[in-house]
Amino acid sequence: MENQKIKMIRLFFIMLVPLMLSSMSCDKNDETKPGWEWDDNEEDSKPRVLWIDAAANFIDFANSKDNILRDLQLAKDAGFTSVVVDVRPTTGDVLFNTDVVEQVQWLGAWLTEGYSKVERTATWDYLQAFIDAGDEVGLKVYAGINTMVGGNTTSLGSEGVLFRDQEKEEWATQLLTETGIKSTMEIGGTGAKFFNPVRDDVQNYICDMLEDLAAYEGLEGIILDRGRFDGLDSDFSSYTKDKFENYLGYSIQNFPEDVMAAGTKPGNLPSSTPEYFKKWLEFRVMVMHDFFEKAAERVRSVNPDIKFGVYVGGWYSTYYGVGVNWASPDYNTASDYPAWATSEYDNYGYADIMDIILIGAYASPTRVYGTTEWTIQGFCSQAMDKIKGDAAVVGGPDVGNGEWATAGDEVTDNAIIESVDAVMDVCDGYFLFDMIHLKQKDQWDAVKEGIDNVISNEEN
Repeated sequence: MENQKIKMIRLFFIMLVPLMLSSMSCDKNDETKPGWEWDDNEEDSKPRVLWIDAAANFIDFANSKDNILRDLQLAKDAGFTSVVVDVRPTTGDVLFNTDVVEQVQWLGAWLTEGYSKVERTATWDYLQAFIDAGDEVGLKVYAGINTMVGGNTTSLGSEGVLFRDQEKEEWATQLLTETGIKSTMEIGGTGAKFFNPVRDDVQNYICDMLEDLAAYEGLEGIILDRGRFDGLDSDFSSYTKDKFENYLGYSIQNFPEDVMAAGTKPGNLPSSTPEYFKKWLEFRVMVMHDFFEKAAERVRSVNPDIKFGVYVGGWYSTYYGVGVNWASPDYNTASDYPAWATSEYDNYGYADIMDIILIGAYASPTRVYGTTEWTIQGFCSQAMDKIKGDAAVVGGPDVGNGEWATAGDEVTDNAIIESVDAVMDVCDGYFLFDMIHLKQKDQWDAVKEGIDNVISNEEN
C-alpha cells in the first residue's frame, strides 16, 4: 500500500496537476489498519452487528447446524451485516479448535422448565459451522471470547480450568474485601471467576488461544469481551503488588492501605483517597493496554488481515473500576476526570490498537436519544469523541435486560426502531445484544424497520 502511494505522489509531482495534488490531502481516517474496510454491505458503508451469546442460545445451536443456518438467515433478512459468535463463554472453556483449553461440555440456559443444563454432544466444529453458515447467507462472522475468565459457578455447578487444574489456582484474582485479601475461589458465590490479568502466564495463555482462533479461514475478526479486571477490588495479590512497585520504582510501606480502602466503589469515591490510589489506577490501565498490544501482535502475526477489537461498556466515567481505558491516547482523561485520572492515564488509552470497538450503549428503552451517558445515543456520541477515529465505533442496546425485560412489547419495539436511527446518526455502525432477545420476543421486524428507515434516509 505504501509503495503504491509513493508512486502516486511521484507521478503527481511530475505532472504538477493542481487538482490531483489537492486530492492527495486525504482525511486521516482514510489511513486504515491492515484489512480494515467497511465492505460488509454494498448498499451502505455502516455495519450492523448482532451478538450471539453462547449460553443463552446454546439450546438451539449446540447440536444443530440447521438451526445455525436458520437463525443467521433471520439476522441477514433483518438487515444485519455481521454477527459476533461467543466461542469462549464465562466458563473459560471453548467452542473452537485449540489445544490450550478444553471444549465446552455443557452450559446453563433459561428454558421453559427453568434454568437447566444444555449438553453438547455434537463433535463438529461450532465456530466453523457459523463461518460456513455466514458465508452461505452473506454475513461476516466475528469470534467473541470472554477473555480474563477461567471458570463460572451457577446453581447447576462449577466449570472451568480454575476448578479442575490445581496448578492454575494461583491465577485466580485476589480481591480486597472488608475482611482482608482473598482469592475469588475462597469467596464462593455464583458468577464468572476471573484470572489476575497482571500475570504474564495468564496473558500468554490467552494469547496462545487467540493465535489458534486467528488461524480460522474465513473469520472476519476477533472481539474480546471481559478484557479487564474483575472490579475495583481486583487484583491485590502479592504478585500484583510486586509488579506495581516495579512500575513505581520503589516499595510501598503499607499495602493495600496506601493504595485503596476496602469497599471503595467506582463512581462514589471518597473526598480523600490514599496516596497511591490514582497511580494504582494508572498502573492497571497500563496492564490492560500492554496486554492488548501483545494480543493484537500475536493475532496479526497469524493473520495480518483479521480485524481485532473489543467490547466495552459505554459508561467511561466509571470504567476505571475495571482497569480499562478504551479511549484514544489523544483523549485527555485527566482534564475531564481529575478525581481519578493522573496526567499519564491517557498514555494507556488503547483505541489505537483496535480496528473496532463495540460500545455497550445499555440505556433503558425510554432513553434512546440524548447526549449524555445512560442514553443510547449519548453513549455512542461520547465514545466517538473519546476514541477520536482511532477505531471504528459500533454501538447499541441490550434489548432484553433491565427495563427492556419489563417494558411492554410496543415500547421495546419502538425503542429498537429508534435506536438504529439514534446510533447510526452519531457513530460508525449499529450493535445489538443479543440474538436470543430478538428470538424470544420475535422482534426481527422491529430491527428491520429501523435499519430500512436509516438506509432509506441515506438514499434520500
